[in-house]
This record gives sequence, C-alpha cells and structure tokens, in this order.
Amino acid sequence: MRITGLLTDDAVLAELGARIAGRRVELQLTQAAVAEQAGIAKRTLERMEAGQTSQLATLVRVLRVLDAASGLDSLIPESGPRPMDLLKRKGKVRQRASGQRAAKASGKSWSWDEKP
Repeated sequence: MRITGLLTDDAVLAELGARIAGRRVELQLTQAAVAEQAGIAKRTLERMEAGQTSQLATLVRVLRVLDAASGLDSLIPESGPRPMDLLKRKGKVRQRASGQRAAKASGKSWSWDEKP
C-alpha cells in the first residue's frame, strides 16, 4: 500500500509496521536479533511491527539495524532556497522567518490638522 496523506494515523503505522516486518524477514533476522542490535526490548519491536505507536528514536534504531535508515532522508526533504528568492537576494541565504504582517486599520492617511 502506498502511504499518502489520505490515510489515517493507524493505517500509516500499520503499513510502516508491515514494511519493517517484511524487511526483517527479507534479511532473515529474528525479532529478538533486531531488538538486541537496536538496543530495544523484543516486545517494543513486536508492537512496532503490529502498527502500534512507538518513539521516533526507536524507529531510527530499528531502521539502522535493517539497513534502511537512508530512506529517512526522503521523509522530509531538506529545504533549500527557491530560485526566485536567490535572485532577489543575490545569493544571500535567508537566516530568519518573517511573521505575518498586520493589515492597516484604514486606507485614509491621518494628519494632525484633522478635526474630530
């Protein structure tokens, strides 16, 4: 199954668990062996493969053991500057994020000479 934004959290976890279990079996590793190499409890790996929640650090450890950690790079791509922004800034790298600007109260300009 392809993981998309339309799936529920439970469906995504179940698919990730199935993929982890499939990769483990493909490498001919037991749950106990993967858990030991990852430094986690066997029950934690069992829950992960069953699609139950787990910590992100645990997922990274298991993916390292299964030689699949390189796939994490495509999980959230590194953000780079957009070409138009580079042209506007002439190669300067953005260092801060600007917040939302407040809209002006009225379109008329105010002066000290106005009477109420």
